[in-house]
Amino acid sequence: MARLSILDLSPVPEGSEAGHALRNSADLARHAEALGYHRYWMAEHHNMPGIASAATAVALAHVANGTRRIRIGAGGIMLPNHAPLIIAEQFGTLAALYPGRIDLGLGRAPGSDQVAAHAMRRNLHADVDDFPRDVVELMRYFEPAQPGQRLRAVPGEGLDVAVWILGSSTYGAQLAGLLGLPYAFASHFAPAMLAEAITEYRENFRPSPRLEAPHLMLGLPVCAAPTDEEARFLFSSQQQAMLNIRRGLPGKLPRPVEGFEAGLDPQGRAVLQHALGLAVVGGPETVRRGVEEFLARTGADEVMITANIHDHAARKRSYEILAEAWGGLAQAA
Repeated sequence: MARLSILDLSPVPEGSEAGHALRNSADLARHAEALGYHRYWMAEHHNMPGIASAATAVALAHVANGTRRIRIGAGGIMLPNHAPLIIAEQFGTLAALYPGRIDLGLGRAPGSDQVAAHAMRRNLHADVDDFPRDVVELMRYFEPAQPGQRLRAVPGEGLDVAVWILGSSTYGAQLAGLLGLPYAFASHFAPAMLAEAITEYRENFRPSPRLEAPHLMLGLPVCAAPTDEEARFLFSSQQQAMLNIRRGLPGKLPRPVEGFEAGLDPQGRAVLQHALGLAVVGGPETVRRGVEEFLARTGADEVMITANIHDHAARKRSYEILAEAWGGLAQAA
């Protein structure tokens, strides 16, 4: 049976602020651990008023400190924004503090708009075409130090940090396969090339010291509630947020709106279908069927769930309902 994990964007709801969002993230991670979720990731985004996890390693330390077993990681760190040594030291520090629990997902996109990207890279002269080389350099910092080695990541060297490649196209799939690394595809917001990426990864995979066989994780938006109607109401927050981002107007996570979809124009519907077309939204039985169909269609080894719900209690309840449905699937399997 596939594993079930969480990608938390640490959403900042309208009427709230970033500190509250990060405390909610720590609370949700504890809740997820108790429910049996396998891993809990946070993502690097910049210049986004509705996402509080920009300083991802710091946010992960906050979350890890309140949990004991669940794996904690980045989904992901946008490597072109950083020197590989700095990321090795940050995640080496996390691995030293929380051994055997740390994942490092690496992305090639900036995770921001062009203004923020320029602000971060102005002294780095980074190029996304350097991404494969930077990934290899970063992984070397986690290897045991060699005699005479002049540059070392401390903490970092010799520590157990699981490195993943992230992507929303076939580029990341090919790279993950060639390097023999686990691969996470961003089908929770960019599902267009999902089938192609799955094929590219599995066909190009080469066993490595880090991984003997392909391991594929797929993102999936899920909004669960006691009824289909309530779930659609709650999901309208994520729909509004996605439309705002695609229109260049990012903001805090909007409050849900009754009948939101009915008022959409054709362009808005097309945007949401393109970005959130795989979303599973509904009551317990609807969610169970939707997730089961997604697994049957993709053969994913792991599913990483996103749920941007305005009310924190409702978000926790959504993950509870999904965990219960997942338990039923596991028993059936």
